[in-house]
Amino acid sequence: MKGARRHDHSARGFAVVDGCLAIGGVPLPRLAARVGGTPFYAYDRHLITERVDLLRHHLPPTVHLSYAVKANPMPAVVQHLAGLVDGFDLASAGEMKTALDSGMPADRISFAGPGKTEQELSQAIAAGVALNLESAAELETAARIGDSLGLRPRAAVRVNPDFELKGSGMRMGGGAKPFGVDVERVPDLLRRMAELDVAFEGFHIFGGSQNLLAEQVREAQRHTVDLAFRLAERAPGPVRGLNIGGGFGIPYFPGDAPLDLAAVGEGLAGLAAEVSARLPEARLIVELGRYVVGEAGVYVCRVIDRKVSRNQTFLVTDGGLHHHLAVSGNFGQVVRRNYPVAIGNRMAAPADDTVSVVGCLCTPLDILADAVTVPRAEPGDLIVVFQSGAYGLTASPTAFLGHKAPDEVLV
Repeated sequence: MKGARRHDHSARGFAVVDGCLAIGGVPLPRLAARVGGTPFYAYDRHLITERVDLLRHHLPPTVHLSYAVKANPMPAVVQHLAGLVDGFDLASAGEMKTALDSGMPADRISFAGPGKTEQELSQAIAAGVALNLESAAELETAARIGDSLGLRPRAAVRVNPDFELKGSGMRMGGGAKPFGVDVERVPDLLRRMAELDVAFEGFHIFGGSQNLLAEQVREAQRHTVDLAFRLAERAPGPVRGLNIGGGFGIPYFPGDAPLDLAAVGEGLAGLAAEVSARLPEARLIVELGRYVVGEAGVYVCRVIDRKVSRNQTFLVTDGGLHHHLAVSGNFGQVVRRNYPVAIGNRMAAPADDTVSVVGCLCTPLDILADAVTVPRAEPGDLIVVFQSGAYGLTASPTAFLGHKAPDEVLV
């Protein structure tokens, strides 16, 4: 039947219309025509909204939800999320401009990351954005800039804890790290903050990312809150914000099970009550990026050639790792594994063809999927890489070999 819709496990939460994957309700061939060609990224605004609703349902109502803009800084995505979340966390002045343009109030925006330049610090202070301090030197620079502008910088301390988030894909805390202030050095920094004309905001403590095990997330949150309580005793003022990071992972690979968000929420409910009792002025903040947008996006490219080399079939596309470094296995993977892929205009066809999907670059690293079983595809068919809503385009070497950058659309 024309226009028939169905839901297919292989579609990863997207609808299927007339045998084609649909993004935001638009069948993929029509969307490709609307964009003007391939390759492109497409993000489904309804799935992003659904994910925030899911978080609101399972997390305690007192928890403030902050979006880590670095996960996907596309202005339309950030604009959409400005009406859904409680704040933004930034990692550059460029992201700050996007966040401020969205209408998110500056007092709900924080700026983290090592190596902030004086220009970036000046812009943040002038805007009223809170700094997550990464070092003692950054504190001194921020105070000096604040004096020169006649403004009192708002600043939290980013803490490098003495523990890490077990099982995380990227470990951001524990051991020697370029991120944050080592926990044993934090008391000295807090004493210095009391001497300077800097408004103390609180703490940002983040141990790692991309974790799928609720028990490990809960354990890290417990350690984080306990550490914050200890540090608060040395603080130069009341803790107004306690950012415990996120670390919520999404399933990328075969065998990955989704994070049990309900279990995370149950554990966080008890912690939220403790924070409310012991740090009554503090907003308890969970900062998420990948978990909010990662599963709502796809990367789409077109088959240019179907070729056989020594009994192995290759689908050569107009895309590649220059657009999507992570899918090639060169963005944090130790052993390369396939992201979920599909032939987006042949969702109803039987998966009976084993192929490798490669890009158009002259490097053997340019692999989008290796030895996957999909419906038979020919030149002109559309390859879809799922789980591409986070750390896709902006985490990729788009200038490599001089190919045109892909478009992005929010549908």
